[in-house]
Amino acid sequence: MAHDVSFAIPSRDLGRADVEFHVKEGGTKLGTLAVSKGAVVWFPKDFSYGFKMRWSDFDLLMRDKGVKGPEKRK
Repeated sequence: MAHDVSFAIPSRDLGRADVEFHVKEGGTKLGTLAVSKGAVVWFPKDFSYGFKMRWSDFDLLMRDKGVKGPEKRK
């Protein structure tokens, strides 16, 4: 099933502000993914805290657990 993903770009310097992706499945919110220069943070629905991962750890996770997908865009 495809997910509904929307994002909001902050109205400040992107070098210091996270970009947030709001993820829904079947119209129900799954959570929010905050992307910054230093890490990604997943905030599940109804949680008061997030789960943070450095980019280097995210790279390892995707290589280990991710499914090989489409080729890189040029």
